[in-house]
Amino acid sequence: MDKVLPKNISHVAIIMDGNGRWAKNKNLDRSKGHKKGLDNIIPIVQELIDWKIKHITLFAFSTENNNRPYDEKKHLISLLENALNNIAKKTDENNINLSFIGNLKHLPKKITSKIEKLNEINKNDASNKLIIAWNYSGRTDILEAINKINDKNITEEKFADLLMTKNIPDPDLIIRTGNQIRLSNFMLWQSAYSELYFSTKLWPDFNTKDLNDALNQFMKRKRNYGAV
Repeated sequence: MDKVLPKNISHVAIIMDGNGRWAKNKNLDRSKGHKKGLDNIIPIVQELIDWKIKHITLFAFSTENNNRPYDEKKHLISLLENALNNIAKKTDENNINLSFIGNLKHLPKKITSKIEKLNEINKNDASNKLIIAWNYSGRTDILEAINKINDKNITEEKFADLLMTKNIPDPDLIIRTGNQIRLSNFMLWQSAYSELYFSTKLWPDFNTKDLNDALNQFMKRKRNYGAV
């Protein structure tokens, strides 16, 4: 049976939180938690594709994460490179177009070159869009947009076109794992009317059943956008 959500949902974003705590709970090095979290991405993304979600954003690394120890950041960048290799194998078979939002200047050239190549795959068709938020800050996104303004009659629509998420619809549903109830500087402008779902599960333990619970709860909500 096909999985079909209401037509008014096209974008699900996930704040993948809890990798470090997952590892700590099991007396493992934090790097093991990040690896486990990476392995969890493909089944969750595949489930969203099965639900006909056209835009999927994963918050993988925040600007604030730069405050973590050097070795941990180095490991995360290494995992990113491995993830890109895996995604490259999946893009064509699942008709996925990959793009990134955030500041990628700190990444090695070999990784940014790979990202640029993946960005071009399925870019101009009606493919599934997978967006990775890496070194991303919602506040920075807004500030950079403000600095681009040269129109005295700025509108919400014009302002949205200056954001990193230009041409990406605002998220209909934002899911956060890790038992934390906040957005942590993620898509602050874009989330104005997003439905929020907070899971007590740590990201490595968040499975397709948990995802389906979130989507089913979303379907029960009535989105009035301020109207009666």
